[in-house]
Amino acid sequence: MIMADGKNIKRDLCLFDILKLGSDEREGIYTHGTIYSIRDIGGITFIILRKINGLIQCVYDKKGTDDEKEILRVENSIRVKGDLVENEKAPHGVEIRVQEIELISVPETELPIKVSDNSLSIALENEIAVRPIVLRNERRRSTFKIEEGLVRGFRKYLEGNDFTEIFSPKIVSSGAEGGSNIFKLEYFGKKAFLAQSPQFYKQTLIPVYERVFEIAPVFRAEKHNTMRHLNEYISVDFEMGFIKSFYDVINMETGMIKFALSYLKENYGPYLEILKAEIPEIDSIPCVRFKEAKELVSEKYDRPIRDPYDLEPEEERLIGRLFKEDYDSDFVFVTHYPSKKRPFYAMDDPQNPKYTLSFDLLFRGLEVTTGGQRIHSYKEQIEKMKAKGLDPDDFESYLMLHKYGAPPHGGLGLGLERFTMQLLGFTNIRQTSMFPRDTLRIAP
Repeated sequence: MIMADGKNIKRDLCLFDILKLGSDEREGIYTHGTIYSIRDIGGITFIILRKINGLIQCVYDKKGTDDEKEILRVENSIRVKGDLVENEKAPHGVEIRVQEIELISVPETELPIKVSDNSLSIALENEIAVRPIVLRNERRRSTFKIEEGLVRGFRKYLEGNDFTEIFSPKIVSSGAEGGSNIFKLEYFGKKAFLAQSPQFYKQTLIPVYERVFEIAPVFRAEKHNTMRHLNEYISVDFEMGFIKSFYDVINMETGMIKFALSYLKENYGPYLEILKAEIPEIDSIPCVRFKEAKELVSEKYDRPIRDPYDLEPEEERLIGRLFKEDYDSDFVFVTHYPSKKRPFYAMDDPQNPKYTLSFDLLFRGLEVTTGGQRIHSYKEQIEKMKAKGLDPDDFESYLMLHKYGAPPHGGLGLGLERFTMQLLGFTNIRQTSMFPRDTLRIAP
């Protein structure tokens, strides 16, 4: 009988282990990986291995036997033994002079594309169709390592500020935003929906934990086919209680982003270098009222104000440009959005109820976050629901929060794919969604 004890089994060296080897530890090392590319020069074979955390070069003086030719094919998985030597032209400045090669597995057929080609000259729509293969490309997989690093940074910051991580259901009885942009489900004969956000659950847990966060998928049935929209995306949500104003939420997000970007630079440098990512320096982030932002853009760029209740994509871009030019900031908080365009749980500004105590964060001219202070009074929440044509009876479980007491609170939702897209300078959000879901796609 085999008994599992949970102890790690000693394995071949990973790339980071290899790069840490001392001069007296470099002989006869073992490692494994998948052949990323092969180059023959005068009987010498240069093998680039794709490993768990990067690429390493192996050099093999092959004899040209049929067995060796079968082993040395792209996407074969192999195990090698050899000596580590310095070579400034190789990735990371070192290479393995191979003594032995063991074949572990082989693909059934050749790849439809050359994954080692950095440019990957393939249209995005065609790329997504073969995304399981494309992700083997070093640039493509680096994109999602960066996304991983952002999530780790966000999580570490929130945990360090006493937030409790929650896991809310994605099948719900009512939508947080309402309207037509919600996926309907047949749920054992009952009406149900896919969650647009964890908003109701975040608020419900404020009297329980005071500070909560969730990083999870959300769903929007919007019939958009643009470079900035997905129908399923990852939302970084947090909610915090006992706030004095919604600027407490703004300051918390500012700290979270500063921490996450520093975390990336400290721990994900090789991936940032592969993608040539420009990480913005943040000391503080300017805040501007919605009405003032529109007026500033209209005046500076001679652009008429067409929609007084929302920002058009072109306005977002110009606001980002203005604050980069005038304040050298890649970020700007736009505050006090009109009540007409904000959800029923957004608290109105006591000084002018036409506006709300809410905000969006623009990153290089694109909205990546929406947040603000929520209504915590039962009476006020009922009144606003009715004013927006909603039936409070449809929100009975949500209104328990207000009926049985809650402190002033607020929070936000940050779109991970949008944030990553702007950080890496990409032009289409599908580039930062591993397996994107939009109006035309539910595979792969």
